[in-house]
Amino acid sequence: MSRKRKRSSPLLVLVLVVLIAGAVYVDRFIVPTTPPLFIPTATPTRSPESFLNEAGELIQKGKINQAIETYKEAVKADPRNPAVYVTLARWQVLYGDYPGAMENIQNALLLNPNHALALAVRGWILGLQGDFGAGQVEIEKSLELDPNSALAYAYLAEIYKNKIEAGNEDINTRDQIGQISKKALALDNSLIEVHRARGLVLEVTGNYREAIAELETAVSMNDNLADLHLALGRNYNAAEIYDKAEYEFGRAIALRPDEAEPYAELARMYLKLGQFGKGTQYSEQAVQKDPKDPFLRSLVGSFYYKTGDYKAAIKSLRLAVNGGMSEEGVQVEPVPLDSSIASVNLYTRYGISLAKTNQCGEALKISQKMAEVVADNEDAMYNAQVIVDTCKEMAANPPVTETPSADAAADAEAGSTADAAEVTETPTP
Repeated sequence: MSRKRKRSSPLLVLVLVVLIAGAVYVDRFIVPTTPPLFIPTATPTRSPESFLNEAGELIQKGKINQAIETYKEAVKADPRNPAVYVTLARWQVLYGDYPGAMENIQNALLLNPNHALALAVRGWILGLQGDFGAGQVEIEKSLELDPNSALAYAYLAEIYKNKIEAGNEDINTRDQIGQISKKALALDNSLIEVHRARGLVLEVTGNYREAIAELETAVSMNDNLADLHLALGRNYNAAEIYDKAEYEFGRAIALRPDEAEPYAELARMYLKLGQFGKGTQYSEQAVQKDPKDPFLRSLVGSFYYKTGDYKAAIKSLRLAVNGGMSEEGVQVEPVPLDSSIASVNLYTRYGISLAKTNQCGEALKISQKMAEVVADNEDAMYNAQVIVDTCKEMAANPPVTETPSADAAADAEAGSTADAAEVTETPTP
């Protein structure tokens, strides 16, 4: 007898169908969109524009270093856009990072060899590094592509300014520099580089009060650029507004504590004012920041010379004149004798210090060298004779002691040391 087959439950069949359909749905639609377990979820990529906007906001807040780092992130996010490289390079120049700026400008020009502003910025950097001819050529190329570029004219004005300071100016350089910087202002007076350039042009042509106005405008656009505070301080100093000069140099030191120039500028002002105690400290700090610079060694020696401590003065001045290895183990290159203010004052102070300590064999060599090399410089010739006369005086009346007397120090404070014909100290180019 056969057994009767049990019929399937309709409810069970329905449940199985639902489960199968669910499994198929999960396999086809859910699994592909679910990230694998234990693998970090990818974060959304930021757009280049977001970095540029953030960098611009940082610039407005005066946070230049942070802005530069953000511009670098913008470059990474959009490495094919030359304009981003150019913007980054401009701020690197203003911040004083010329090698970094040049690297980014070269990258911009690799992407677009005819990028007018990139060419102008490259010319600006070359000019700031002393290659005036090459810098001028680059800016002329830029102006052929964009004849109404305020920045190109501003950069060209700075190149001419640097040529004047380096003694490489042409016959018409001083006439051209004023016209060029004014044209930059007329084209766009909203740019910090334009006011900076105009201020520097006015400084080099001796219009210090007008330079102050332009540089104050530039500083108002961004208060955290050390070079602008240095320039403003120099012009306050030249205009004999010493309290403001002191503040600006101090501001530059706060922004660039590891660079020698702000300390040296402040020390030079104190040297002019006869504040030798303060000046000595700042000049020595400048040497610590840049021990290879012979002009900074000369600055230290000048303070000892002014206070009549000729033995201490010789130690620094000799290294500046002859070059050699410093006590810190740093090689210092000698300062050549020429008609510049800094050079003539250095050799004068060294020669008189030698004569005052009865080291006339070497002192007379300095005097003779001045007579041979800078015979057309009246101050230098006068000082060469002072060295000779001092040696004659020392021979007739040998010093009893090598330590400076109170009277000698007092005479030095009054600026009458050896009656040398010194000219006003100016920043060394």
